[in-house]
Amino acid sequence: MKYAIIGYPVEHSLSPLMHEAGFKALGLNAVYDRFPVTLAGIQDGINYLLEHNYSGWNVTYPLKEAIIPFLTELSPEARDIGAVNTVKVVKGVLLGHNTDGEGFCRSLSSQGFNWRLKKAVILGAGGAAKALAVALARRGVNILILNRTENKAEKLAKQIATLGGKAAWGGLHAGDWLQEVDLLIQTTPIGMQGEKIPIELRGIRPSAWVIDLIYKPAVTPFLAQAAFYGCKTLNGLPMLLYQGALAWEYWLGIKAPIEVMQKALEEQTRK
Repeated sequence: MKYAIIGYPVEHSLSPLMHEAGFKALGLNAVYDRFPVTLAGIQDGINYLLEHNYSGWNVTYPLKEAIIPFLTELSPEARDIGAVNTVKVVKGVLLGHNTDGEGFCRSLSSQGFNWRLKKAVILGAGGAAKALAVALARRGVNILILNRTENKAEKLAKQIATLGGKAAWGGLHAGDWLQEVDLLIQTTPIGMQGEKIPIELRGIRPSAWVIDLIYKPAVTPFLAQAAFYGCKTLNGLPMLLYQGALAWEYWLGIKAPIEVMQKALEEQTRK
């Protein structure tokens, strides 16, 4: 069996490490490769994977939305989100799925987060924010979406409303929401190069959970600020693990060896 991740760039991806550790642990004859594929090369990339008998692949930036027209069928999750991060090939038919939102929620549940009557603020309105917003709405979470381009936040909030969720929107700045938020999620690339997000968290509830989807560096300036104010913090590594485990289960139909995959990720990020 052969699997892969496609997108651009993908050289930094930790997915091969995680999946191949899982394959080895269960004695599966399988490999997981990286293939850099640009928007312009998406058709050629898919053709290559099919010609070389890949059973499935993960999809990352910037292809999650662009790949949809090339797929035969979408899961309800992928359809609601409007993006795909996992493709499965069944007798030449391409099935698209999205494990990002559910992976995020499982990562928090594994840490003991209680979803009941919670208020979440999502910073950003891109692909990751969409996946998370849909998954949170399905859990009955009240959502506020903040983005530098407010009309993108508004569009996402209205999309969530059509799915039966509760969502408001605004610009990327501090506000009264700091005193009410239970879950604050940073989904933008801000912080990957050590830069600070333009929000001061002074006044945030110390009981709030603050998540940054970036996992390298392990502690962004955003997470450092949240920890200073007493919040519980997590980076994006647990989400990477659980979305990967769900992709594994979608492909193989068997439970992923979470502990083995987690150990592989943690060992790599400690280097």
